[in-house]
Amino acid sequence: MKKKLFTGSGVAIVTPFTETCIDFEKLALLTEYQVQHQTDAIIVCGTTGESATMTNEEHIATIKCVVDTVKGRIPVIAGTGVNDTRHSILLSQAAEEAGADGLLTVTPYYNKTTQAGLCEHFKCIAENTSLPVVLYNVPGRTGININPETYEKLCKIPNINAVKECNLLQIPETVKRCGDELNIYSGEDGLVTMCLGAGGLGVISVVANIMPEYVHTMVKTFLDGDQKTAWDMQLKVLDLVNALFCEVNPIPVKEAMDILGLDSGRRRLPLVPMAPANRARLEKAMADMGVVKGSIVL
Repeated sequence: MKKKLFTGSGVAIVTPFTETCIDFEKLALLTEYQVQHQTDAIIVCGTTGESATMTNEEHIATIKCVVDTVKGRIPVIAGTGVNDTRHSILLSQAAEEAGADGLLTVTPYYNKTTQAGLCEHFKCIAENTSLPVVLYNVPGRTGININPETYEKLCKIPNINAVKECNLLQIPETVKRCGDELNIYSGEDGLVTMCLGAGGLGVISVVANIMPEYVHTMVKTFLDGDQKTAWDMQLKVLDLVNALFCEVNPIPVKEAMDILGLDSGRRRLPLVPMAPANRARLEKAMADMGVVKGSIVL
């Protein structure tokens, strides 16, 4: 059985950028807010954190800022996956040195690879760090899927610990093949309870940036056995989830934070502000959930 990195809601935290750099003071405030409001883990420098736009120095400094703010109170999982295996290894080793508790490693994008190549890519990363590795399967972003038979091979590597799964239809086959040798987290905010029903441990969540307690409670409620209430919570937040993904993540969630007065910082190009019609949709969905300006104070 693989040790659980966390159970519950892990926030895929945004990165607050200024025009020229990262606002580390604001990042520390956002991180502390998550710790104080029941988030179970923080995932830094992932897709929502716009890590693809960061220099190596910014990437590692961002991880270190979150680690130093958290001070061991909850796990910090650092995104270190890129489409160059050697670069992923270097980022993973730097994240370990910075004090991260685990790594999130996405499938190689653009150049992609075969299933055999995925095995070698993740194996090389895992062999060059002592940290637990969370695989990140997001075919809609990368154009490549990790097949269940590939998980079956990878889960035999001791520190390949889990997967953030966005292709939830294949979870039953993955569970059948891997059992408790691969922990599973939902990568889809709209399908959390479905993942939990298949044996998942929680979610790596975008919504948790603005509703950390809600997402934590939804997962805990399900795992405590009240599946009906958790399912009702999932349905209730669905319109907001859909609004938060009506444009490319993290455009809407940063817009939502700005609506709340949290000042999430600039988006780095090629990301741009939200279209007015979609912003209106987002504002309505937030208001329907009671997530309005003044409801969150850092």
